[in-house]
Amino acid sequence: MADKTRPLIIHAGFHKTGTTTLQRTLRENRALLKPHCNIQLKWKVRPLVHATRGYSTWRDPLTLAKVSMRADEYWAEQPTYKSRGLILSAEELAGHMPGRDDVPDYRPAIDNLREIVTAAQRRYEKSGQQADIRIVMTTRQADPWLESAYWEHVKSSGIVMSLEAFKTRVGPVADTRPLLQELAEAIAPVPVIPLALEHWQALPLGLAAPLLDLVGVPPKTRATLVPLAPENTRLPQPILDELLDLNRKISDREARNAAKRALMDAHERSLQGE
Repeated sequence: MADKTRPLIIHAGFHKTGTTTLQRTLRENRALLKPHCNIQLKWKVRPLVHATRGYSTWRDPLTLAKVSMRADEYWAEQPTYKSRGLILSAEELAGHMPGRDDVPDYRPAIDNLREIVTAAQRRYEKSGQQADIRIVMTTRQADPWLESAYWEHVKSSGIVMSLEAFKTRVGPVADTRPLLQELAEAIAPVPVIPLALEHWQALPLGLAAPLLDLVGVPPKTRATLVPLAPENTRLPQPILDELLDLNRKISDREARNAAKRALMDAHERSLQGE
């Protein structure tokens, strides 16, 4: 029987489920965690993320083949993971966040993650190992997720619909349980582990805690880690309302983005007391 790698934990989504605080916690504690696991965030997998986001938009065989190629390239650069594990956290591995006209749902996440898992299995089989992969998906209750997703789209895209219209259109996507079941069936026996934001966010290490458990960080090390308060990256409601107003008033994309950027920059300067 082939030797197993240490646990390879892939946190691949979903958006707006406490991922910023989770990733900051991992980043801030990277030095203490280094003896036990390799921490990799989205900047380490940019080519792969570009491919997974592309497939979530185009959903065609050629773009999926690019996901497979980028996944092979990523895993080829990884060590054997014989003595320590991996935590890779990048919600874009599931693709773009649904809500735009060309991204109606999260269904491409199933194909994206199947390719990533299969590529890992190929890579470690070549070195006589069995890849011990676990897929982690963070989740959030439907109503707060829909509201957070809507205002993120207002900030980063030209969306003009109301929040209520967005909820009507995207509402079915907010229940990720059926999709997670399909994902589990598609990549079995690799486990798919859902983590509810509401359950973990109040604990000292938040969503990082179960990931550290999965990768095998010992209690003695965990006791030395620095917990971070939940990070709310949402702008104040009056600023969000102004951004929505700009989306509705300015049809030219470049002009609209410039106006929105100026508004957010002015808000940032006000916070810094300038």
